[in-house]
Amino acid sequence: MASVLSARQALRLPRQLRLFSTSLSLGSGSTDVKRLGVVGAGQMGLGIALVAAVKAQVPVTLVDSAQNSLDKGIGFAEKLLAKDVAKNRITQEQADAARALLTPTTSIDSLADVDFVIEAVPEIPSLKFDIFAKLAQICPKHAILATNTSSISITRIAAATTQDPTDTTNSSRVVSTHFMNPVPVQKGVEIISGLQTSQATLDAAVAFCKRLGKIPSVSADSPGFLANRILMPYINEAVICLETGVGDRDAIDAIMKNGTNVPMGPLQLADFIGLDTCLAIMKVLHTETGDSKYRPSVLLRNMVDAGWLGKKSGRGFYEY
Repeated sequence: MASVLSARQALRLPRQLRLFSTSLSLGSGSTDVKRLGVVGAGQMGLGIALVAAVKAQVPVTLVDSAQNSLDKGIGFAEKLLAKDVAKNRITQEQADAARALLTPTTSIDSLADVDFVIEAVPEIPSLKFDIFAKLAQICPKHAILATNTSSISITRIAAATTQDPTDTTNSSRVVSTHFMNPVPVQKGVEIISGLQTSQATLDAAVAFCKRLGKIPSVSADSPGFLANRILMPYINEAVICLETGVGDRDAIDAIMKNGTNVPMGPLQLADFIGLDTCLAIMKVLHTETGDSKYRPSVLLRNMVDAGWLGKKSGRGFYEY
């Protein structure tokens, strides 16, 4: 029987074929990012800003609505830079230069001169939609508008930039640059295009991530994208093995570490990610695909209900 493409697949097919384009231009035709904006001074946002300052030597405007978050983030950046100097990874002059490139502010209007902006706020759809509606108005028309989301549809985020779906002036410059945690260490970045994303935007995102010393992988806008579509079911299945008595905690983590050469087992990894984050992503996969294979583990739900969220709460599958 002949295969029949859905309307959505048919619409996306040309863009998938264009992924081999060598164009690296921004929306305006510029080939350079002279200033980066980062929204959110938490662990991910701060990591992105710091890597941009150290690796690409690009000035960064770091925006957060809370001054204490900015103070905490900049303090953490200074500690990381001092650690790199102590380990002879960079010189004191390089550390000072990188720190000087970070400009913290509570005003999102300060992003009026950036060429590329990356949003890295919590995974709350309404919050991200509101931010992107503002970015579309504040940032220059050539600027790329990127999100670090790990689960929310890029197409939906892009749609928030306009009230007229036929006008793709703003939505075509929206893309996802999903960095892995911790950003200064992990090389991989997922580049995800929404239905509206232009090829120029996609190419510019790939080029900039390479400039940051990262290795980009391009993904379609599908629930979980690539990393979480593969990783979270693996973690969830390990939790199911624990709750059904297939193996105990230590046996599960040991066989994966010693049998597949991963640096940590799935249960320990879940603790480091945060069990609430794991559960939230599994819920997205289950809801948006309608596939029962993504049903979150009962034990995972119960542990989140108990407040046992992993390393950040002091207790998960392990105690910290």
